[in-house]
Amino acid sequence: MTSAPYLEPFDQMRIWLSDAEKSEINDPNAMALSTVNERGAPSIRMVLLKGFDENGVVFYTNFESRKGRNLLANSNAAVLFHWKTLRRQIRVEGTVEVVSNAEADEYFASRPRTSRIGAWASKQSRPMEGRFEFEAAIAHYTKKFGTGEIPRPDFWSGFRLKPNYFEFWRDRKFRLHERKTFKLDDDNKNWTCEEIYP
Repeated sequence: MTSAPYLEPFDQMRIWLSDAEKSEINDPNAMALSTVNERGAPSIRMVLLKGFDENGVVFYTNFESRKGRNLLANSNAAVLFHWKTLRRQIRVEGTVEVVSNAEADEYFASRPRTSRIGAWASKQSRPMEGRFEFEAAIAHYTKKFGTGEIPRPDFWSGFRLKPNYFEFWRDRKFRLHERKTFKLDDDNKNWTCEEIYP
């Protein structure tokens, strides 16, 4: 089977994301996010892609969560998309920056009301005495905001991963897989494409 030619990395990723939306039953925008803390110890978890363009990959979180603290201390990060039905994956590596307040406000306002209350109530990644503690916090903020607007908490926002490396992986018979990489040059202007051994 002959492979279709690869496009620039952002266009190629757009195509694969579109294919995943048609074939993946659950969360085609799910990605594994890897971070490191100030000591260089790695951590990984699943998050959802909430924005993508030539400026990078956007996701949202609580700044006081483990991933939030990691990213604020060390901006190096990587994400991995894996679509089992398509037998494809994409790795993206780079550095993160915090999205603008306007961008975070717009996305926060688009979330379901219960999710916005949950953002206020959750002390993400920190110990809790039991589920009742979380439920009490949800009840508190539900009452506090009533039927009015729910503002975005200062501790909740988004990160944009600005890529300097992409790897596109396709499954092939006999484990002779296809791997294409794109690396940004030292001037951060042009991409170099290479095929690498599986």
